[in-house]
Amino acid sequence: MDITIHQSFLPHIDPDESVAFYRDVLGFEVRADVGQGTWRWITVGPAGQPDTAIVLQPPVCDPSISEDEKRTISELMAKGNYAGVNLATPDVDAAFNEIQAKGVDVVQEPIDQPYGLRDCAFRDPAGNLIRLQQAG
Repeated sequence: MDITIHQSFLPHIDPDESVAFYRDVLGFEVRADVGQGTWRWITVGPAGQPDTAIVLQPPVCDPSISEDEKRTISELMAKGNYAGVNLATPDVDAAFNEIQAKGVDVVQEPIDQPYGLRDCAFRDPAGNLIRLQQAG
């Protein structure tokens, strides 16, 4: 069986801020931008990796979500505890320095984790946790 990860979904609050973050801070390509206003589904992904993408979507776009659930999601997003993604780079320290210089919300500077990875963490404009791990 040959299975790969094609797309992951992360919520956005402000689509323009999210595009600026993923494009200008992380260097991702914007591959699609569908919808209007804040109701936009934006597909971004690393340059040179057309089969891997993140879809940024409105956080409460499912009509089956109740008002209480919408409030809970909004509260979790505000705390930065709702969604996240792990990314990888060959040099986490260099990438961190470049990303930090662009004024992101840093959660953790690069450290060697006890489970064998070197990583750092920051948040995107919607509060999603982005962990950046040393590849290889």
